[in-house]
Amino acid sequence: MKAWKGSAASAGLASCHVCQRVGPVAEHRCPRCGSAMHARIPASIQRTLALLGASLVAYIPANVLPIMRVDGLGGGEESTILSGVATFWEMHAYPIAITIFVASVLIPVLKLVALMTLCAAAAGWLRMPPRRLTKIYWLTELVGRWSMVDVFVVAVLVALVQLGSLMSIHPGPAAVSFGLVVVLTMLAAMAFDPRLIWDRALAERPATPGENVTMSPTHE
Repeated sequence: MKAWKGSAASAGLASCHVCQRVGPVAEHRCPRCGSAMHARIPASIQRTLALLGASLVAYIPANVLPIMRVDGLGGGEESTILSGVATFWEMHAYPIAITIFVASVLIPVLKLVALMTLCAAAAGWLRMPPRRLTKIYWLTELVGRWSMVDVFVVAVLVALVQLGSLMSIHPGPAAVSFGLVVVLTMLAAMAFDPRLIWDRALAERPATPGENVTMSPTHE
């Protein structure tokens, strides 16, 4: 089994983020499509943390403010995400309650924690096996698309349940905040460069006698 001796970045090579052509990073421009070439996404950790901070700010009103308002003959009633989960649970609609709770509460929190863990590991603040961190990143990308279920349900209800003077459903301010949380976490996942995990693992790996591995700066 061959030893792990380096990476493309240590050899001065980079992959174009547009056409995926591999070329010398010193050229700064892809010879095929002309796009800017970087060994790693510039300021990846800083951008990811900034987007995560903004999503945390938006996550508070997304859970505190009402996500929809139901107007009927008996007056209007507002519902938050958690109160909606409680209502479905009391109606014994357990699959719907569990689905909304997992997609609208659990997944966003886990995604925030996972991305913070990845940033901490890439910056050297936390030590974990790189293969495990890569799996965390893959799972974050996989489950992130399901965190808009609650907003989708509200949109469907608004479109379908419009019965004139009998009943009407209107989206609340939490729907906008929750949609913002999902978009910001998606952008944070896109801003994070998972190759930084392996760069950190390579930098911390004990060098073997006679081996000279040069790491290129991650901000290029």
